[in-house]
This record gives sequence, C-alpha cells and structure tokens, in this order.
Amino acid sequence: MVQVYTLASGKGGTGKTTLTVNLGTSLALLGKETFIMDADIGMANLGLILGLEDVPVTLHEVLAGKANVKDAIYEGPGGVKVIPSGISLQGFQQADPENLRDVMKDLVDRCEFLLIDAPAGISRDGVIPLAIADQVILVVNPELASIVDSLKIKILTEVVGGHVLGAILNRAGPDRSDLISQKMERVLGVKVIGTIPEDPNVRRAAASKTPVVIKFPESGSSIAIKRIAAELAGVAFKEPMKGEVTQDGFIDRFARVLFRSKT
Repeated sequence: MVQVYTLASGKGGTGKTTLTVNLGTSLALLGKETFIMDADIGMANLGLILGLEDVPVTLHEVLAGKANVKDAIYEGPGGVKVIPSGISLQGFQQADPENLRDVMKDLVDRCEFLLIDAPAGISRDGVIPLAIADQVILVVNPELASIVDSLKIKILTEVVGGHVLGAILNRAGPDRSDLISQKMERVLGVKVIGTIPEDPNVRRAAASKTPVVIKFPESGSSIAIKRIAAELAGVAFKEPMKGEVTQDGFIDRFARVLFRSKT
C-alpha cells in the first residue's frame, strides 16, 4: 500500500524541494518504489534540480486534462520516479490543482512511497497537497520566522483534515541543534523526526544536478537524510564507519589546499 507524504514549509528557501529530491532518492536506493511529485505548479523547481526542465509532458498538462499522468513520469537518479511541473506561465494558468485528487488515484497502485513537494506558504494551490497526503512533514529552518510560519501550516493542515507526522530541522548549525529541536517541538507540538546539518556539499551536488545522497553519500547531510528515509521505510540504518570518506570528499579537500597554496 502506498504511503503518501507531503513536504511543506511556511516560507520559501527552507530547502524543501532539495530535501524532497534527496529523501525520495534515498527511499529508492533502499529498494522502495518511490515517486516524487512537484505540486508547486506556480513556482516549480523540482524538475530544474534534476535537469528535467525540458521534458515534453509535465504535471501542468496532466492537471489541464491534456495528458495522462503516466506520460509525465520520468526516471530519476537512484531509480526514483519523478513527476515534474512545468516552468511556463501558460502551463500554470491552464493547470487545475483540483485535479490532483484524480492524479493520486492513478498513482496509488504504482508505488510504495509518494513524496509531494507542496507550494510554500498558505495558498489555494497549497491546501490540496496538505489534505490528500497520509501525513505532512514540515521542513523548518532554525529561525524563529520559519518556525512560526510552520506553525501556521500545521494549523492549516489540521483544519483541512490532514495530519502532521513531524518536522525536519533543515540547515542546522553545528551548535545548539538539540536545543533548537526541543524548542521547535514545544512550539509546533510535533516531534522533530530528523535534523539535517548545514552542508556545502548540497550546493556542490545541486550544481551538477545530482542529489547529494548520490554525489556525496557520506557527507553530513546525506547521512542525516538517509537516516530519515530508513525510519520512514521501517528498516535499520547502518551508520558509516568513522573516518570513512568518499573520493569526492578527498578531491574537494585537496583542491581547497591547492587553492590556498596559490594565494
């Protein structure tokens, strides 16, 4: 039976879309049939992150009644299946978000996990992904404004009959992350199911349009994301051995040393 999670945030810039891509990829790498769908039909970025901005059929055409969802499914890294939204204004204007419910019916027999990247903030387009998911995951940054905005999303989710599984603290600094998590849990009234550290490898991976869990699998952010994926999938997570690094990590460090020696 498919498990549907909507990843939501109170504002843009929390790293929600990048997290959706990497969490979905991590589930696929665990052998789970996983789909990720960009329901942010107005400000779609999921396809851009994966180099799928020029595909012929997107969720826009499906929501406009011009295509079947099976024609908008693309193979992503690690075996994850991707349903991107388009980037054109015309496609956005023609897409009817109410048709998301019908899209869901077509997908339930195709996958084990469906992750929905919801629009940030409170809007008509954003309400439906909150209502149709089995559970909503809040993506929050360690800032008061982000926490307060996420509280609004939690309240909205409950108003429309949805359920919030918990929150993910994203881009956490090296200090006081445990204290911030405790404060988040008190303010939001939900459990923090994972903390992802600030990691420069996320940007490096994005530059190559590759999920960080594949490009830098032993980086701090990758380990944290894979731990969350394992918990969602109900499997044991194997901690990497201390001192274990990837070739990319070594090359990056060598390049930095070489650069410093020339300055």
